[in-house]
Amino acid sequence: MTKEVVENTSKSNKKRDLFLSLLFDGIGMLSYLVPVLGTLSDVIWAPIAGLLLLRMYKGTVGTVGGIIVFIEELLPGLDFIPTFTITWIYTYLIKDKK
Repeated sequence: MTKEVVENTSKSNKKRDLFLSLLFDGIGMLSYLVPVLGTLSDVIWAPIAGLLLLRMYKGTVGTVGGIIVFIEELLPGLDFIPTFTITWIYTYLIKDKK
């Protein structure tokens, strides 16, 4: 692959991952719409979110992020934390600069 193709693929993945991160954080926050069913939906969403984050971000970042999003979704009152988006910021803005 040429350097240009790799850069275009990287930019495409960056945009896709941002879109998915915002979408999955939004899904996680939907439990606030239905108070009683919200807790039940969090129990179902927590393992799904953990696996999604693990698959989206490889290596240590994905593993740690998956564990954090799993715990965050299970604990009441923490759904407002945008874990997917924070992971995206770390991966593409902070980690890339190092």
